Amino acid sequence: MANDKILFVDDERNLLDGIQRQFRREFSLTTALSGAEAIQCLNADGPFAVIVSDMRMPGMDGVEFLSKAQEIAPDSVRIMLTGNADVTTAVKAVNEGRIFQFLSKPCPPVALRQTLQAALEQYRLVTAERELLEKTLHGCVRLLTDLLGMVNPVAFGKASRIKRYTKRLVLLADGAGGIMKSDLWQYELAAMLSQIGCIVLPPDLMKKVYGGQELNPRERDSFSSHPRIASDLIANVPRLEDVSRAVAFQNLRYDGSNGGKDAPVGDTIPLGARILKVIVDYDTIVSSGSTATAAIATLLERRAWYDPTILETLETLVGLETKYIVKKVNASEIEAAMILADDVYSTDDQLLISKGFELTESVIQRLNHFASNNRLRQPICVLVPAQDTPPQSPKPAPKAVATAG
Repeated sequence: MANDKILFVDDERNLLDGIQRQFRREFSLTTALSGAEAIQCLNADGPFAVIVSDMRMPGMDGVEFLSKAQEIAPDSVRIMLTGNADVTTAVKAVNEGRIFQFLSKPCPPVALRQTLQAALEQYRLVTAERELLEKTLHGCVRLLTDLLGMVNPVAFGKASRIKRYTKRLVLLADGAGGIMKSDLWQYELAAMLSQIGCIVLPPDLMKKVYGGQELNPRERDSFSSHPRIASDLIANVPRLEDVSRAVAFQNLRYDGSNGGKDAPVGDTIPLGARILKVIVDYDTIVSSGSTATAAIATLLERRAWYDPTILETLETLVGLETKYIVKKVNASEIEAAMILADDVYSTDDQLLISKGFELTESVIQRLNHFASNNRLRQPICVLVPAQDTPPQSPKPAPKAVATAG
């Protein structure tokens, strides 16, 4: 059901009671006598489609309240209702509270009704457009990653592992080093699409790369081109400009030792790229056969390559990792969120999914399809948590880490 809730905020109880009597049959109304009370309503009963606030209120005026409301509920349509309709107040309200409309008291019921109806329609348009964009965006990403999974399962498995670590790192680091969990969707997309450029690379080359084998000059040039290829593909998708830049710069070292003359260095490297650099390198080391502890030690030895806050957060994350046990299961027993402990092959030795991949419903359906045709090599080795509840830890406080000159 569409959200049609409206929040009215005014310090005059008689006015709020009158609005309730006038419009309660037409709109779903909630009232609050102060900005502080309204903030509680937003947190407890939100989201609201429309927020109407008086300007002159004790403690917290309308501009301050609507500015805070915009942070809590950015999609809500905000209306200022006041008896002090001076130009300065109007400009301040529009700039700080992003007001949809500015009405003067006393506002005739017909005008208020029309404004509320227009605001509800505006909210529907905004939320419908975002929903359409999100579905389109995720559809494009799903298409690209599914193609990668069919063409290059090794790269697909790596992207899945990178995404899993990225999500955990961002949630753990929230607030540290400029990393905000509200931006998690961008970092997850960058992680899943970080290897999409490998779609043009031969699987044998990917096996050499992720197996830690030495590459010849031609192979190194081919592999080093995949971030640019991926970035060019992503740049064609609207609203993914930041994701495209993160993927393009994922191999840049924090100290600038492998960048060109005009390449970004240090904190000028996109944050998403700095996250990818740490996690991709960690995964590459682990995939070549090293333990998690040894991989972290290697990263610390070359710490100048990495954003110090991100490197420290990964070190903390690895220490908090849920302990897993290996379990052998048939296709009928696999479940979403299980992690592959080994590569999965068809009976004719085709690599289907590489180890480290966190199973999803779509991949499980694919494996069951192979199994139903007796084309899946079974049993399948998966990792399952050794305990039901993973350990919790406060997020790490950022600390200075020395870097090489």
